[in-house]
Parts: sequence; C-alpha cells; structure tokens
Amino acid sequence: MLEEVESWLTSHSWSAADRPLGQLLEAKRQTGRTVSVVLPALDEEATVGAIVAAIRAGLMTEAVPLVDELVVLDSGSTDRTAEVAAAAGARVVHRDSILPRLPALPGKGEVLWRSLLATTGDIICFIDADLREFSATFVSGIVGPLLTDPDLQFVKAMYDRPLETTGEAAGAGQGGRVTELVARPLLNLHWPQLAGFVQPLGGEYAARRSLLERLPFPVGYGVELGLLVDALHTVGLDALAQVDVGVRKHRHQDGQALGRMAAAIYRTAQLRLTRGHLIRPRLTQFDRGESGFVPRTTDVDTEERPPMTEIPEYAARRAA
Repeated sequence: MLEEVESWLTSHSWSAADRPLGQLLEAKRQTGRTVSVVLPALDEEATVGAIVAAIRAGLMTEAVPLVDELVVLDSGSTDRTAEVAAAAGARVVHRDSILPRLPALPGKGEVLWRSLLATTGDIICFIDADLREFSATFVSGIVGPLLTDPDLQFVKAMYDRPLETTGEAAGAGQGGRVTELVARPLLNLHWPQLAGFVQPLGGEYAARRSLLERLPFPVGYGVELGLLVDALHTVGLDALAQVDVGVRKHRHQDGQALGRMAAAIYRTAQLRLTRGHLIRPRLTQFDRGESGFVPRTTDVDTEERPPMTEIPEYAARRAA
C-alpha cells in the first residue's frame, strides 16, 4: 500500500459514533447546508418502507432535522414499492418523469444520475433500498463528515457484509464477492490511491452536489466504481473519506448476476483507463437446459450519462 494511502487511512477513516447527532445538527445550522437522501428502488416493497420509516423517525423530526428531503427513485417497479414508500413518508418519483425528453436506460446509475434533477440538497446521500435491519446511522454517519469538514467532498460507508449461508463460507467478511474478485484488484493495480477503501462498490455514500453534477454517471452496475475513480481525479484523495457504520445486511445476487455486475465494472474501469473507442462488449453465460448447457449472451452496460451541468434543464433550474 502506498505511504500516502496509509496516512489517509489514519486521517480519513472514522466511525459513525465519532460525530454525535448534536454536533452534526449544530454544523448544519451554522453552514446552512441542506441534505437530500435518495433511495434508488426496483421491486423493493419488502424493505423500502422500513428504511424510509427509520430515516423519518431518526433524522427528520422537529428535534432532529438532519435530513431535509427523502426521495425514493422508482426505476420501474412492478410490485408495491412506490405505494409502500409513500405510505412510510417518502416522496416517490418515477424515473421516467425526470427529464422525459431523454428515454431512460435500464440501470442503477441512470436512476442516481436523474436524482440530481429530482432533489435540491447541497449534500446528496444514496442508500440502497434492499437493506434489512437498517439504522439511520448509515445516513448520519456518512453525511456527518461533509457537514463538519468543508474540505471533504465524497464519503463512503464501510461495514461488514455477512454472506448468509449455511455453508462453511458464512461469515462477517464473506459478502462483497465482486468487490474482492474484481473491484479491489482493479483499484490496487490501476488506482492504488483508492486501495484504502473498504467497500468501494458499496451503495451507501454521500457527496456534495457541486461534485456530483460535474461527474459522468455509468448507467449500470459500474456507477459506484466510476464515481469513485472520477472523484479521485476531480478533487483528489484528501477530499475523499469513509465511515464505519457497522453491519450491512441485504439481498445477495446469484452467480450469474454477479458475473454481469463484474463485466460492467471491468468495462467501467477499462473506459477510464483508455478513454478511447472500444466495441460494445458482450458477456456469454451458460444455463443448463434439457439437452445440456445453453449459452445466453447479454450486452455489458457501457453507456454513461454526461455530467449534469451539461444538461440544459439542470442549468436552467440552477439559474432560476
């Protein structure tokens, strides 16, 4: 590990308990910064309501007004995600209602990119909608450094990710398989300044709007890696940080879904290494059929949305 990263780990890694709510509320009052929380959601009726309720009860009360805006960005759910989220107290916005002149592409990154037009906060906090046993500390923990330190721009959560299984592989550190097999090797080899991030692909992070609006957003699974790498190049390592929020429990993907995720992340890294024109990649996987293995080929997510500052509707809103 680079000496620079070892120093960064000591000075830019914290626990959520290091900044009590009282300190955050006072910093928010003094700076006047507003906070938006965004939950990208696709068929998450089983978990989204509890997450929304926890944020509203813990961080959106008269006594603790840390979060100003809570938005669930529905990316085309076919279940009761929108209904459950609204009943719990979130403002629900459908992906297709934002920037309707531009047809939406499938993918998490697309929803996160469009959320910049659906929110107003100076600080934007992203939280995945499939978390279980959720604590509002996830939000206050990663928003806290941005409220108390004006030099910080981008903060990621770090946590244990237990892989819930009855097999021998079960354990607190066994989740995040794509991180360990793909993202961490890529970062260590090509962006060693980012080698200190415990959960580089984690979906819980907060950033200043002034940074996010300048970054391109990969539309699919590569969005977390892309934003992290581009944030490093835009504002430098000392503007990045991470906060330990404990344990993250969520739904795990099957092996083939992980393969598609890995391919998209590799492609995102490849684009940032070359910034050149490459053919659209495809990934072939195999399912067992009645007569043997059957190939199934899918496109790898490669599209990226430009920085939001290049979108006329966004510029017009900022000017209004």
